[in-house]
Amino acid sequence: MKAEETRSPSSPWRETIALVTGAASGIGHAVAALFKDEGMVVGALDRDPGEVPEGCVPLCADVREPEAVKTAIAAFAEPYGRLDVLVNNAGISFVGTVEDGTEEDWQRVIDINLCGQMRVLRASLPWLRKSVAASVVMMSSCSALNGLPQRALYSASKGAVEALSHAVAADLVREGIRVNSLSPGTVRTPFMERIIARAADPEAKRREFAQRQPTGKMVEPGEVARAALFLADPRNASLTGTTLAVDGGMGSLRLPRED
Repeated sequence: MKAEETRSPSSPWRETIALVTGAASGIGHAVAALFKDEGMVVGALDRDPGEVPEGCVPLCADVREPEAVKTAIAAFAEPYGRLDVLVNNAGISFVGTVEDGTEEDWQRVIDINLCGQMRVLRASLPWLRKSVAASVVMMSSCSALNGLPQRALYSASKGAVEALSHAVAADLVREGIRVNSLSPGTVRTPFMERIIARAADPEAKRREFAQRQPTGKMVEPGEVARAALFLADPRNASLTGTTLAVDGGMGSLRLPRED
């Protein structure tokens, strides 16, 4: 597919080549759809890319497999000679305390959530270096810095992603590649909806998730997608090495308890 076939002539993003991982569901799907609607050429990578947004270029790879990731990214980027934006989103969740899960569970989540982002970034860097204004968005989580119950393993993986993002930003800043991370709150994704549906009292569980945020509501995937678009914008040239929270105030607001 040529860039001209998917560009909107009136869009400021029409010559932007973007890669979004984990694009078949949840946050990744929302990001890929928004970027496509803004006029970008979007490579939508997922282990099962059948549900990526219409108009995106579906890319099939498991982020645990370095050669598959490298091959898929090269096949997408080579016709354009570059990547301008990477949204490193692919990941999985895990519910449990530090005593829960096998050694294999812990290795699998770290392998996907942390090492998966490392593999995608490594494979993308040769193409990002050919952009005149490259931007990388790493997907962290509110759980990285806020202690949430039953999220020990997931929190550990996302805390590592946030630390990696800052370190990579320092390594790449002099090459003109901006690296930032996003820290969403409790997002109303299909995964969270499945947790709610399995609860003994689904409505009580939904209220619990909503009340984590001082705003009293779950974060919508589109809100996270618009934040990713902001971080990707080359006009924000001084925005690098930071984490943008889209968490309804969870990490910064301290409200009095309601009686």
